[in-house]
Amino acid sequence: MAAMAPPSAPPAEVPSYFLCPISLQLMRDPVTLPTGISYDRAAISRWLASPASSTCPVTRQPLEPELHLTPNDTLRRLIGSWIATLAPGSGLDEEEVAALRPLHRDELASLLSDAAAAQVGALRKLGELAAESDHRRAMLESQDGVFDVLSRVLTGDSACSTAREEAVGVLASLRIPEQDLARIVSRHGNLASSLTAVLRSSNLQSRAQAVRLVRALADVAVPAWVIGLELELLAEVIRVVRDRVSTRATKAALHALSALCPYGRNRVKIVGAGAVPALVELLLDEPERRVCELALAVLDRLCTCAEGRAELVAHAAGVAVVGKKVLRVSEAASERAVRVLRSVVRHAATPAVLQEMAQSGVVGKLCLALRSELCGVKTKEKVHEMLKLHSRVWRSSPCLSPKFLALYPS
Repeated sequence: MAAMAPPSAPPAEVPSYFLCPISLQLMRDPVTLPTGISYDRAAISRWLASPASSTCPVTRQPLEPELHLTPNDTLRRLIGSWIATLAPGSGLDEEEVAALRPLHRDELASLLSDAAAAQVGALRKLGELAAESDHRRAMLESQDGVFDVLSRVLTGDSACSTAREEAVGVLASLRIPEQDLARIVSRHGNLASSLTAVLRSSNLQSRAQAVRLVRALADVAVPAWVIGLELELLAEVIRVVRDRVSTRATKAALHALSALCPYGRNRVKIVGAGAVPALVELLLDEPERRVCELALAVLDRLCTCAEGRAELVAHAAGVAVVGKKVLRVSEAASERAVRVLRSVVRHAATPAVLQEMAQSGVVGKLCLALRSELCGVKTKEKVHEMLKLHSRVWRSSPCLSPKFLALYPS
């Protein structure tokens, strides 16, 4: 007679307070709203991302915009302790159980040791841990030598392209202290070329992660590193903007370009790498408010050099699209657009450019800005300066309304 199989463990009954009120699933990364209700981070983030969802799903109390989600570490530890008591075959998803079991330091050290040997599986697992929750990401960030190991994989000659991409992904997901970022720059002379290689990847996610890392490095790097960047890296950052890899990647690329051009030499290089046409084409696509503000901020910096202004006025839609953003997007966008136009009017005002500004409605828009409550005092001062500087030319244009003549009589 055949032996009977041992009975399987009964399905585990999950305590109700471990379940997310939205998804009704066991919470992996519990966070608490100001209303005192805890949710799984992924579920509440999706809820808050909806324009129509500005209340707590349970209490229906209104929530402030740009809400901060507070990690509920106590609840997470309770869930982890409960998971640790479960017998095999408890009925829960194995991946879910693995994500919630307590992570020990020796496991993390072992993974990091494998990652140091450029093992793709270990690097991928580190990335998954960093993405699972703030708690596990913080554990990884506090592990001794983590940033040095990942940067050595990124810049090492023996690592394959997949390992480099995985290392960039983990680094981009971590909050790297400034001193560690500076140390990465000083220790690895081929860092820029390694990042360039990842930015040239066909993997869109890797490109997005690489440009986020470039942004972090640009914010803290020493001037010598920033000034010494090769045209190839700058061109690849600009290509992320041109290719519209993702909204997040576009914002990171724009932040990086802004941080990389405080020095005149770098501005000329960034212009030479094709930044101005890429920014104009981005603005023509009517991007979201924040992307528009960042693009205009970079244009403002680039137009402080003659090469940047020449590229802008040479583009068939350059001056017109900048003028179009005045009074259309936000007060910050109007201020930056006016600064760009002021640079053009003061330093690149050929008769053809002045005529284009009148015919494309830019001058009329400036007249409206002068009387609008949506522009600040300093912005209006710049507008007045521009209009007064070339009023004799613009007065004769048939494209302007009589109001301009009243503002600036001969």
